[in-house]
Amino acid sequence: MRRARPGAARAAAATITLAALAACSLAPDYAPPAVPAAAAFKEAQGWAAATPLDTAPRGAWWEGFGDPVLTGLETRAEAASPTIAAAIARYDQALAIADRADAERLPTVSAGADLSRERASSRRPLARGNGGTYTNRTLGGSFGWEVDLWGRLRDNARAGRADAAASAADLASARLSLHAAVADTYFRLRGLDAEAELLRQTTAAYARAFELTDIRHSGGIASGLDTSRAQSQLSDARAQLATVALDRATAEHQLAALVGEAPAGFAIVPVTGQLEPPRVPAGTPSQLLQRRPDIAAAERRMFAANARIGGAKAAWFPLVTLGASGGYQSAGGGLLASAASYWALGPLSLAAPLFDGGRRNADIRRARADFAEAAADYRGTVLTAFREVEDGLAAARHLADAEREQQTAARAAAKTTDLALIRYRDGASDYLEVVVAQTAGLIAERSALALRTQRLQATTAIVRAIGGGAPA
Repeated sequence: MRRARPGAARAAAATITLAALAACSLAPDYAPPAVPAAAAFKEAQGWAAATPLDTAPRGAWWEGFGDPVLTGLETRAEAASPTIAAAIARYDQALAIADRADAERLPTVSAGADLSRERASSRRPLARGNGGTYTNRTLGGSFGWEVDLWGRLRDNARAGRADAAASAADLASARLSLHAAVADTYFRLRGLDAEAELLRQTTAAYARAFELTDIRHSGGIASGLDTSRAQSQLSDARAQLATVALDRATAEHQLAALVGEAPAGFAIVPVTGQLEPPRVPAGTPSQLLQRRPDIAAAERRMFAANARIGGAKAAWFPLVTLGASGGYQSAGGGLLASAASYWALGPLSLAAPLFDGGRRNADIRRARADFAEAAADYRGTVLTAFREVEDGLAAARHLADAEREQQTAARAAAKTTDLALIRYRDGASDYLEVVVAQTAGLIAERSALALRTQRLQATTAIVRAIGGGAPA
């Protein structure tokens, strides 16, 4: 059996050693901080379970409301919103930065050519009488590579990829927030449509009541005080209708901006009916950690900060670079046919830090502080997500109870108004009793409409809090 030559064995050992060193990393072992998470949400009584994942598609969750106008607005917002366009641009920037960090790990190869016309004097030092004019042609290339023995470039590349993943999650958050904002504003606008219709009906009823009072006053049955009260009630209702019209115009303008259109050419036809809030599968706190894109972004930024600690530590170790160059040079005749070729292996450069006044230690401390900040931000994001889901579930449950009771109050107030009008026509009371009953009835009905709008907005808040998902 032939024994390996000592030189070949040493070369193989050196290759294995370099490969082992090139696989190392000085970054600390990564472990996300623990966050308090219960087995179920406190306010999730009666809510369905779900199995969401952060990578699962959110779907067109707004279609669960069954409103084609809302679906059209969401589609237009996705296509034309400047907010989404800016988020996509930020994601493209993060991808480019990550590609740049990956490229740092690879060798650089360059080629170049020089052409110059030169005249050498025969009287120059050491010329020995030789001079003349000639054309200098050079064609060559070079190779350079930093040997990443301590993992600095790999850690920076990992950090860049994590930042790009965080930017992708930011884009998902921007889309989720945009769609939720469109739905929230649309429900507010539809609630104002319902209020406007109620006020129009109320104004018509108040106008009839004023006519009745005026007729009674002309006949000497009612006093001028009753007529003034009826007129005041009618004018107040008209003023409320004008205020609702202003609020609706503002909501319509806001929707135009959300879908990327100018308010001047944007309009939504009013409707009188209101939607029924669907139920949303809330899932569990552990599933929320997998689904919320802002949590994913915070976790990836924490990973990137951890990787950069390794890059900061690697700055304390020697920087090793390899180089090579070669080519052809000719002062006449064919360039490639000339025997004037040249090459060089090296330099093999080794640069080790000895004293820097504490710069590298400061960089390491800063990297560790960046990681501590990212970890705190991650924990805060998770706790905020838990709170938002609990708030949304509590709002949906309690607002449903409130709306049910408010509708009962509105029906009772309407009956009271009818009885008050009957008593007034029969002369059993003055118009003050009618005014009080009408005012209470209008307040009760407007409160019921407002609670329905709040329920729809609470459903949207739940969808946004759980990271998206189709209502059931």
